[in-house]
Amino acid sequence: MSNRKNVFFYYAKSDELEDKLSTVFEDIEKSGFRIVDDFKDANIIVSVGGDGEFLQAVRHTEFRQDCLYVGITKEDEAGLYCDFQLDRYVDMINAMEDNSLEVRRFPMVDVTINGESTFHCLNEAAIRSAIIKTIVMDVYIDGDHFERFRGDGLIVATPTGSTGYNKSTTGAVIDPKIPCFQVSELASINNNRYRTLGSSFILNQDRTLRIEVIQDGNDYPIIGLDNEAYSIRNIKTITIQLSDKRIKTVKLKNNSFWDRVKRTFL
Repeated sequence: MSNRKNVFFYYAKSDELEDKLSTVFEDIEKSGFRIVDDFKDANIIVSVGGDGEFLQAVRHTEFRQDCLYVGITKEDEAGLYCDFQLDRYVDMINAMEDNSLEVRRFPMVDVTINGESTFHCLNEAAIRSAIIKTIVMDVYIDGDHFERFRGDGLIVATPTGSTGYNKSTTGAVIDPKIPCFQVSELASINNNRYRTLGSSFILNQDRTLRIEVIQDGNDYPIIGLDNEAYSIRNIKTITIQLSDKRIKTVKLKNNSFWDRVKRTFL
């Protein structure tokens, strides 16, 4: 890791946290690293504040492919993206100094709206009605019509995103080593007119999911990308594919994804 020495910290600023981090900054610089103020100058990006802050850090630093991300929690809490705790920040420094450090590679999905704007997601993309009315969408897989959905919305989750919003809708938890993405329903309506699969389904990395919003007054659905909501007018099509990019994170040894799932949920 000798060629990675510029460190950028991403966190919600407060006097209390700034006070705690001042000691961390001193010890990191004593270890031969340099704290930088611009994420574009960094090759290590550290988020402080749990999984939500980690997702914000990745999004607001533009899903950097040429650096490593490190997640650190402020409290003694489980985190699926965060291996380190602020009270034990020395573990993070030791991992950053280790030339044989272990790195995870998390898959993302690319979300293209109306064939124009493309967004990355590390966790999930959710398409929901913005009004008190069900939303109707046609679902296509590789260009072939699969189903007409009517309900509150759909969640398209990455393997790491499968443990969050997706899991709460009885979707499966997916090993992040499997290159795929998952589609889960939100309160689907099944009757003589509308018929859906009624369960989550998983698509391989080479599949393309296309969702067409039926223009019946619900033309402005809410698009949730990770933990940010976007209001985009006149949405007609949403195309989702597994990205060829990966987010690289520093991990503790002997701390697998399934170890963290067990600590978080069991």
